[in-house]
Amino acid sequence: MNNYLLKLKPMTAIILSLLTVFILGFTMIGLGWVPQISILAVIVILLLFGLLNKIPFKNMQEGMANGLMSGIGAVYLFFFIGLLVSALMMSGAIPTLMYYGLSVISPELFYISAFALSSVVGIALGSSLTTTATIGVAFIGMASAFGANPAIVAGAVVSGAFFGDKTSPLSDTTTIAASVVGIDMFAHIRNMLYTTIPAWILTALILWFLTEPADAQNLANIESLKTNLQETGLIHGYSLLPFVTLILMAIKRVNSIYIIVTTVMLSLVITYVHSSPTLEQLGNYFFTGYKPVEGVDLGEVASLVSRGGINSMFFTITIVLLALSLGGLLQILGILPALLKGISGFLTNTGRVTFVVASTAVGINVLIGEQYLSLLLSGNTFRSTYERLGLDLKNLSRTIEDAGTVINPLVPWSVCGVFISSVLNVPVLDYLPYAFFCYICLILTLIFGFTGVTISKKAN
Repeated sequence: MNNYLLKLKPMTAIILSLLTVFILGFTMIGLGWVPQISILAVIVILLLFGLLNKIPFKNMQEGMANGLMSGIGAVYLFFFIGLLVSALMMSGAIPTLMYYGLSVISPELFYISAFALSSVVGIALGSSLTTTATIGVAFIGMASAFGANPAIVAGAVVSGAFFGDKTSPLSDTTTIAASVVGIDMFAHIRNMLYTTIPAWILTALILWFLTEPADAQNLANIESLKTNLQETGLIHGYSLLPFVTLILMAIKRVNSIYIIVTTVMLSLVITYVHSSPTLEQLGNYFFTGYKPVEGVDLGEVASLVSRGGINSMFFTITIVLLALSLGGLLQILGILPALLKGISGFLTNTGRVTFVVASTAVGINVLIGEQYLSLLLSGNTFRSTYERLGLDLKNLSRTIEDAGTVINPLVPWSVCGVFISSVLNVPVLDYLPYAFFCYICLILTLIFGFTGVTISKKAN
């Protein structure tokens, strides 16, 4: 199949990349197309480009299939997360978390609370997506009662979740970033603190500044929402056990699928302690999402707890499948290899190499929408350059996390972006300006790269 890989000139690859980004951005942002149509349009154009260059369709199809297989694990995980959210709703885990949150969280600290708690849960779980689908859903549910802006809440949750994903030793991205450049994972985490801690503090300060004092209407909304939550019959202290189980199993580094299945099973047991759904209802809940009992006026709580189900993941899954296929096509057509080859001569000092590595990681996120690939390609491609410049490889692993891991949720057609916007019901472009942690990390890593601050040389 590599015999048909095009040997493109860097300028041709740049033009095709810019065309891809333009089409995706213009059709989704300017015309309001759903991402699936936009990505399909780009795939069709690239397929025509390949055929004009005499690349057999079979080989391009194999390239797309290889791209798809690189992220198939995420697709399976989405199915199970759909089940998890339904189970946590019907057992009362998320409603109970919302209820206690309304009781103990101050309106003046709501945004900071969303950020801080998402950070803690993110570190414990090591998964930004699971954090968003659990604690994130709860905070979005509380937003209206506190008179909070859902976009800021979503930005705070995303910031906290990706702080956890970036710094947790349980995280896949942390493990990949360290292993791809061949360094100790804990050395990698310690080195990331130079950008991560300042970014966390700055994010907390900004969120504190954005929070507005609560008025009488907000306080009335909080009491009304608490009353309606109680009327669901889902509020029980023991309903929080699935959350405890989820976190403990994650700390023990159990496989994500096993964690979710165990949590779902425990949630089912708890569900039958306070209610008695039929098997037919359970099947419907797991597919279409949990629905509260009929005949009770729950106000806006009815829509807040009507979440989850495999069906809610289909939109996300279809975009992910297409985005991964697009990534494979960009690879088989030689576009990505040509881009990476074209910038090799520019890498003569620390500032330049940091800028290029960060740009590559961001660019792969934008072109393909897959954070794992951004880490793997950037790490593998520039490892030898860091060694040639006498730089410690932990500088490289930090840069690819600061520009790869945390940037993915800011791309509307990316795996994380699509998932988060679907689960929180807040569009990526709405929460993007408020996901401060994500782009502060990128800014800091560029500043440190050009100034040399925190950049360590390779030990002799």
